[in-house]
Parts: sequence; structure tokens; C-alpha cells
Amino acid sequence: MTTGAIPPRMDAMGQVHQLILTHGIEAARRTAESRADRLCVDAAYEVMADEQASIGITHAGFAMAALPHKQTPDTVWEREAGRVKLLVESGLDANRKPIGIPYGSIARMILLYLQTQAVKTRCREVELGASMNAWLGAMGITVGGKTYQIVREQSRRISRCRLTFFRRTNIAEMVTNGAFIRDAILPLDSTPAQLPLWQERVRLDEGFYQSLIEHPLPLREEAVRQISSRSMAIDLYIWLAYRLHALSEPVEVNWHALRRQFGESYKELRYFRRDVLPSLKLALAVYPEARVAVDERQGLILYPSPPPVPERRALAG
Repeated sequence: MTTGAIPPRMDAMGQVHQLILTHGIEAARRTAESRADRLCVDAAYEVMADEQASIGITHAGFAMAALPHKQTPDTVWEREAGRVKLLVESGLDANRKPIGIPYGSIARMILLYLQTQAVKTRCREVELGASMNAWLGAMGITVGGKTYQIVREQSRRISRCRLTFFRRTNIAEMVTNGAFIRDAILPLDSTPAQLPLWQERVRLDEGFYQSLIEHPLPLREEAVRQISSRSMAIDLYIWLAYRLHALSEPVEVNWHALRRQFGESYKELRYFRRDVLPSLKLALAVYPEARVAVDERQGLILYPSPPPVPERRALAG
């Protein structure tokens, strides 16, 4: 790979964004060759047309070390990238049985709501109840039917798990111990019709909250909404939002490095590359400012790019 100007054939999402700007959404849709391409075009349009530009917040550490995408039998989840390492330990129920590690897109969306509200209000105590339901609904997750049990189970896992963030510098290792939240999100288990899904409010764990305030990563809420059902796309979007604006020159990232960070469960690189490319294209679709060249054989070239949320707006938000 070379790190000069982005070759047009390798910057398909950039071409889509330009096509939407110059010729409109219908012209862009006509170029889509598959359902996945149409999804990217529509997602790009929704982000570009979003005038409200609401901001979401996540801990910057999740850009380098995220939760599992699928259910895992492990009681300790470990992820390491660069100088950041995350350990998530399953909580225990009253009978000392492991509850399980949070996983998937819904766990990420619940955590994103909690983090966003805590940073915006500068308060560990976050309103739940109707507020959480309304936000999940706005993000395309209706808390009812089949999703009710999924949301409840992920909330239960988030409420009980323990986590440790390790951040290394040249002279020291900083360790943050704690949990996501101090109090359980859920009322005691009972018949769903008899109890609300959430408690009225919850307090974030003090250590996690303080680390979040010190290391917030602003995201476009509309971008997150467009990818809310795809955990891999969420992780890639957060990673790009963290890395691109901090670059001073182009950086090459090969597929082996990407698999170590985003797909360690894949034994063969070709299957990881096959599965991650649609999520990568979707993440780039909702990040119009991103300048990334994709070479399906070798990997990515990341170019210095504006953040998804302008710095001044992020500070004001």
C-alpha cells in the first residue's frame, strides 16, 4: 500500500457522499449494486441530512477494547490494543452463579445512553424509566416483543459485571477498577407485565464515571442510530472517531492487525475480512468526514480527518 492521495477506486464511501451532495439521494441509490450498498447509501444520507446533530458520548477506551459481539462462555473477557487493555468480569447471582458478560449491539447502546447522559449532566446519577425507553426507541430499538428479554438480559449483565481498564505510558501503568454502574438497572425479577423494565434512576460507578469524564469520546448520535443493530459497525465507528482526528500523517493498518483487535474469534483471516468489510463500509458511510482507503487484499490506510463532532461543538455539548 502507498500512503499518498486516496485512490478514488478505494474510497467508495467518499464517492457516495460526494454523489449525494452533487446529484441527490436518488442518484446515489441508483449506483447501489446490493442491499448492503443501499443500506450504506441510505445511512450516509440520513447522517448528512441530520440538522440537529445531537451528540453521544462513549469512553475513549472502548475505541481500543470493546465488549464481545456474541455470547461467550468465558467469565472474564479480555481485550488489548495498543496501550489499552480491558478486562470485564462476569458478575455473580445470589447463588454465586456467573451471570455472563454483556455482549452485542444492545449492550453497547444501553451503555452509550448511560455514558452520554452522565457526561451531559456532569452527574453520576442517570435517569432511566421512560427516558431510557424513549432513547432506545429513537435509536431504532423498540423495547417490546422479542427485544424485551434481550434488553433486560443485557441490562442485568451490565448491572452485575466488574471491569478494569489498564492504560500504559512510557513510565507508568494506570489502572481503573470498578464496574459500569453502582446500582442495578433492573427491579427484582418478576412477571414483566407487573414491573417496569427499569428503575427510575441509576448511579454510575464512581471510578468509571471519573474515567469517563477524563476520557470522553464524542460521537454523532444520528450515526449511531443508523448502525445501532450492528455491533461490529459500532466498534469500527468508535475506533475511527478516536484515531483519525489524532493522526498527523497517513497510517497503514493491515488485516492481521484489524483481526487482532476486532475479530480474534476468527481462525482464518479471509473469513474475518469477508465479514468485517460490510460493517467497515457502513461505519464509513455514517462518518462522512473520514478519509480511509480500503484495500481488500492488504488492509486500510487511515488519513488525518476531522472528528465526527467538531471540537468546539463537542466542548459546548
